Amino acid sequence: MDIQPSEISAILKREIKNFDAEAEVTEVGQVLSVGDGIARIYGLDNVQAGEMVEFPGGIKGMALNLETDNVGAVIFGNDSTIKEGDTVKRTGAIVDVPVGKALLGRVVDPLGNPIDGKGEIKGAAERRRVDVKAPGIIPRKSVHEPVQTGLKAIDTLIPIGRGQRELIIGDRQTGKTAVAIDAIINQRSVNSGTDEKAKLYCIYVAIGQKRSTVAQIVKTLEDAGAMEYTTVVAATASEPAPLQFLAPFAGCTMGEWFRDNGMHALIIYDDLSKQAVAYRQMSLLLRRPPGREAYPGDVFYLHSRLLERAAKLNEDNGAGSLTALPIIETQANDVSAYIPTNVISITDGQIFLETDLFYQGIRPAVNVGISVSRVGSSAQIKAMKQVAGPIKGELAQYREMAAFAKFGSDLDAATQRMLARGERLTELLKQPQYKPFAVEEQVAVIYAGTRGYLDPFPTNRVGAFQESLLSKLKASYPQFLEGIRKEK
Repeated sequence: MDIQPSEISAILKREIKNFDAEAEVTEVGQVLSVGDGIARIYGLDNVQAGEMVEFPGGIKGMALNLETDNVGAVIFGNDSTIKEGDTVKRTGAIVDVPVGKALLGRVVDPLGNPIDGKGEIKGAAERRRVDVKAPGIIPRKSVHEPVQTGLKAIDTLIPIGRGQRELIIGDRQTGKTAVAIDAIINQRSVNSGTDEKAKLYCIYVAIGQKRSTVAQIVKTLEDAGAMEYTTVVAATASEPAPLQFLAPFAGCTMGEWFRDNGMHALIIYDDLSKQAVAYRQMSLLLRRPPGREAYPGDVFYLHSRLLERAAKLNEDNGAGSLTALPIIETQANDVSAYIPTNVISITDGQIFLETDLFYQGIRPAVNVGISVSRVGSSAQIKAMKQVAGPIKGELAQYREMAAFAKFGSDLDAATQRMLARGERLTELLKQPQYKPFAVEEQVAVIYAGTRGYLDPFPTNRVGAFQESLLSKLKASYPQFLEGIRKEK
């Protein structure tokens, strides 16, 4: 094959012309030490707090401690492949996640990567930072629209409004997650319509749970047809502590997209005790000074800055809302421990679940005496407000009388009537799991209970009475239920 000298010069000229001499400048550092999910890095002089850094092999991390001679970074992944002397690159970006409706029906990790095996998330072009400032006072509006959980004990006695933060607190195995999942399943009726203002999109954040538990929850939601309006953010027990710490913030950012675009979202953090433990682990390994129960001094700020992002916005800002249901696990019903008291003081009320009630068969095991909703009553519909008024007083009197009735057997007729009514009302508030009640059905059965229509029946017949009442109403008087639903 003969090549002419003129051809060679032409090829060289063309290649020189196409040569682009732009150099990419990246700021890099070196790993000084690594272990327990923490890396100390020399260099990266201009790195920002909370900035993503990249280790060899594409493993990401986040710079948290900015010291004079080194940077302390947490690693989002397996640190066993990172060695001393490895090069670390700045990315120039603060940790962010994809947001939008494309995430509905998907299970993602705290960095927004899909982990459900359904391929990449298509259509999530927008990304937002995970840690942003909560809305100020001026853009907000008082809570006035209801979030129907479908649980009689909660919707009548401890109502939740759109934009509220309501804590679900209790020991292990008292049904905290069941209450939250029921609330998600009950939104199917509002999400099946076309009115975007009525819809309530859901985000479930699983922190430090077993993978089998998360898989079971996803299956429950799919079987109930609730997954189509729900996003699950999962940082399971085997994930590194930094990802468990990050998961609630990532979920909150996804929920804020709905809030800021004039829509409504409900987010469940299950649970924040495990996030606090993960944050404590990170802080101690980063050598930050420990405080009470070895938690760092800013653990209150960790939860307050997260929960303050749940808000109801005014009309000028789109009238959207983000409602938060944080879950806290107590040890032996000790609500005066550090993390429970912190979160109780941040939230707008708490639903307290008790082991004793759970084993007595009162499920959901809500202790209506110490559970409270500080803003929810203004979000109840008018019909519910009217029928729920008397039940609070009657149950309070029943609890008081029941304590005295243990000591004496000879009770007067009025006291016996009050105890009988209280027993029937307590029975009425029981409910099977994943069987939420529509608000108009709740109004009907609570009305029957408070007006004394249950008094002639024995306690074990209350459930049957409730079923026959509702079937009779649906068959013969559908306009009654329809009227409550429409006119509220």
